[in-house]
Amino acid sequence: MERKQFLKRLGLSTLVTPVLIGCKDESVDPTPGNTTTDPTSDESCVVTPSETAGPFPTKNPSSLVLQDITSDRAGIQMTIKITVQDSSNGCEPLSGAIVDVWHCDKDGYYSEYGGTGMQQAKFTSSHFLRGRQTTNADGQVGFKTIFPGWYSGRAPHIHVHISNASGKTLLITQIAFPTSTCDTVYTTTALYTKGRQDTANKSDNIFADSLDQEMSTITGSVSEGYELTHRIVVAA
Repeated sequence: MERKQFLKRLGLSTLVTPVLIGCKDESVDPTPGNTTTDPTSDESCVVTPSETAGPFPTKNPSSLVLQDITSDRAGIQMTIKITVQDSSNGCEPLSGAIVDVWHCDKDGYYSEYGGTGMQQAKFTSSHFLRGRQTTNADGQVGFKTIFPGWYSGRAPHIHVHISNASGKTLLITQIAFPTSTCDTVYTTTALYTKGRQDTANKSDNIFADSLDQEMSTITGSVSEGYELTHRIVVAA
């Protein structure tokens, strides 16, 4: 079954030398100065929409406590900085929450899966672009990774699963990417070879009705790398 069908049932002109990232020891430090939003701001305290974890959720996330989730994947450097807030406590930062993230590589492939009609490339013994961190006192986690690619039928995205310290699921959601940034990455670098995404955010069957709450903020450039920041509200 094609990915697009499965998900529906569930609910270069100028080449620029890209920044490549491999497995590095440097950590992402989600300090208070990197907070994605101020709980006392005018933003409404609304729980982020819940989305599907499938079809490629991490099989054993507790074994992947990592900040640098790049592994052997080539791509443009990107850091992810997520702030988790608790709607039941006035959207104060939620410390001690377990955050699992995963996404596809530059070619649209996921680790831990493959060899089927949904993904022919077989990466069943690999664990790239998957990781777990626990939020600090400011409700933040940080990851080092690459800018993900895309696959047919879906807009570019990152999956996020948030649990409390006891392992109870608080929210499963997804993060969307600004189209302008994706166009820059996919059309001006030799590394990403598929061109523009074939599914717009507004046409994506996950984001079409919830894009405002799931859209990330991305800063940076192809030459310097990118930083993605995002706020997720849960009911803890």
